[in-house]
Amino acid sequence: MLDYTFQYGQIWPYLPRLIDGAYLALEIAFLSFCGGLLIGTANASLLSFGPKWVAKPIQAFVVFFTNTPQLVQIYFLYFALPDAGVLLSSYAAVLIGMTLNAGAYLTEIQRAGFSTRRQSEMEAAIVLGFSRWQQIRYVILPHIARVLFPPLSNHYIIMTLGTSMAAIFGVEELTGQALNINSITFRSLEIFSVVAGLYIAITLLASLALGLLGSVLFRTKLRVI
Repeated sequence: MLDYTFQYGQIWPYLPRLIDGAYLALEIAFLSFCGGLLIGTANASLLSFGPKWVAKPIQAFVVFFTNTPQLVQIYFLYFALPDAGVLLSSYAAVLIGMTLNAGAYLTEIQRAGFSTRRQSEMEAAIVLGFSRWQQIRYVILPHIARVLFPPLSNHYIIMTLGTSMAAIFGVEELTGQALNINSITFRSLEIFSVVAGLYIAITLLASLALGLLGSVLFRTKLRVI
């Protein structure tokens, strides 16, 4: 090990492939987060304001997806569903799996945010004749957006790093590209040190972008992890 000579020159020609993989990782994280956010918002709204009978199926959904590994969930979509005649590409299986998993966690995050609503504001909305949807749209969501933005941002960063599991299914995101390049060059130390640096870079950039967005929209304190 002491005699090992780093040869990054063999890796630089593959840097465009690694950057393409980083872009794909960000794409998967963004799409699955947006889908999960929609699921979480709908579920949290129903838990807070919907009929009582919808609570049990939503809670069952949350318990299942938050108490089983995300990798196992994607394995089920990719390997088990074909037995039922449902064929998914590796990209689709990863995207759907991450979306459903995010939906469960974001349901809990947003449900907690909904509980911070101010009763006086709700009473004023009722007096003004707001419908249930108008109360959510114009009173509740603006109030809880500032409360929810930090935990939602943190979950997005976690999801970005979690896209590395897509490599197991042959998706050529950043880790997948690194494994492919490693099989060609056999320069593992160089490749994965570069990949680690790229993950740090995209995480910092995502944190900076989210911090700026939060400071502009919700006047949250800018923080880069």
